[in-house]
Amino acid sequence: MEVDLIFQIAAIGIIVAVLNQLLMRSGREEQAMMTTLAGLIVVLMMIIREIDALFQAVKSIFSL
Repeated sequence: MEVDLIFQIAAIGIIVAVLNQLLMRSGREEQAMMTTLAGLIVVLMMIIREIDALFQAVKSIFSL
């Protein structure tokens, strides 16, 4: 896993956490939850892309 990817995921986590706290303190719990879910989906899509690249590499190594 690339270090850049780790930093990107960490940055998304920090941004989502800050937005979540700001929204919760302003009484917007539903928007806070949606922001958290959106952040989770973005991170999952990044991880799925990396897993796909790993499977493609394994597939090419074993000529599948």
